[in-house]
Amino acid sequence: MSQNLVVVGAQWGDEGKGKLVDLLTEKAEVIVRFQGGNNAGHTIVVHGKETILHLIPSGILHPDKICLIGNGVVLDPEVFCRELDSLQNNGVSVGPERLKISHKTHLIMPYHKRLDNLREKIRSGGTRIGTTGRGIGPAYEDKVARVGVRAVDVLDEDLLRGKIAKALEEKNILCEHHFGEAPDSAEDVLQQVLPWARRLKPYLADVSGEIQRARDAGQNILFEGAQGTLLDVDHGTFPYVTSSNTVAGNAAAGSGCGMFTIDEVVAVVKAYTTRVGGGPHPTEIEDEAGTHMRERGAEYGATTGRQRRCGWLDLVCLREAVRLNTPTNLAITKLDVLGGLSEIRVCTEYEHEGVRLSHPPQKEGGLQEVKPVYTRLEGWQEDISGVRSWDDLPRAARDYIQFIEDNLGVKVGYISVGPGREQTLIR
Repeated sequence: MSQNLVVVGAQWGDEGKGKLVDLLTEKAEVIVRFQGGNNAGHTIVVHGKETILHLIPSGILHPDKICLIGNGVVLDPEVFCRELDSLQNNGVSVGPERLKISHKTHLIMPYHKRLDNLREKIRSGGTRIGTTGRGIGPAYEDKVARVGVRAVDVLDEDLLRGKIAKALEEKNILCEHHFGEAPDSAEDVLQQVLPWARRLKPYLADVSGEIQRARDAGQNILFEGAQGTLLDVDHGTFPYVTSSNTVAGNAAAGSGCGMFTIDEVVAVVKAYTTRVGGGPHPTEIEDEAGTHMRERGAEYGATTGRQRRCGWLDLVCLREAVRLNTPTNLAITKLDVLGGLSEIRVCTEYEHEGVRLSHPPQKEGGLQEVKPVYTRLEGWQEDISGVRSWDDLPRAARDYIQFIEDNLGVKVGYISVGPGREQTLIR
């Protein structure tokens, strides 16, 4: 019988999912990306060499694995082709026998990126979402509005031309009369995307059927998401969220399989909390400890290079993530970054309107009104990047992990003490 698991982020993204997926891929035959676009970056370090992937599942670095891009993803064909070229230039095989895109996957078009940036440009500072400007939101909008371009449309150039023209009808009105910009030409857009679109053709496949065949063959399937739970369009810190469902429950819908395909869920948690872009971050700190986290943890976005906002671990938000994902295991990443701090704080509750809360307030903007309540724990001075077993961790580091387990009621099965594959403790 196959053992199929989902890997999701439990915070605001950047938790280190790519590294865990890369590790767990060793026991899987098929890796599926089920949501998001190239607004997320997975950084994997193998034998000291860093690879950053935005669309192609990180399992592609394992030569004997099948990687699938599901219908829940929005795919920028230009970015996809550039990733193909980059991987091939580094000696990684990425032929269509190993990498497949669902016919139903929606494509990010040039006008999506243009609209994304125009909207953010006219927002004032406090209302900016912090979008990456990659066109992800507008592409999902077109999907819901039923005017989106799907990957399968590249097989019919006339159909593709007509869909682009249809999608531009409203967008050109916005460009001209709302943003004061020149309209797009449907033919110009078509000619711009055709070289990339044509390269997609060999990679198109029935991803749902591929998953079913893998199940029938008893193969293990790993489903990987992008971003994090607190960026989920329904359950995250709205409106400072991404444009798709990032929770584990979307793995089935975003891949084209039944929910009982999933056996396990691993929620990835950074040992502290970071956020990039706008939106509330109750435990954010700007003191020496925050600088320590940022510099030791190299907290700069893999996609945008933006500096991440660092803060103490927030167990209130993590309780919400546990409730939404029902993980069977937690993976704690970047535990080594906390080394050198004499004291570590953990937010265990919020104070809000005179009441103590163990879960985030549900009203919009409520997270900006809370005051974190901290528990102080002893830190450790040792460098733990070379530790390879639970018993060899400093007592204070073990106590920190135990404190997380006790508060969330979920076992910590994986502990990362550095960026390399070998720097992961498996309990």
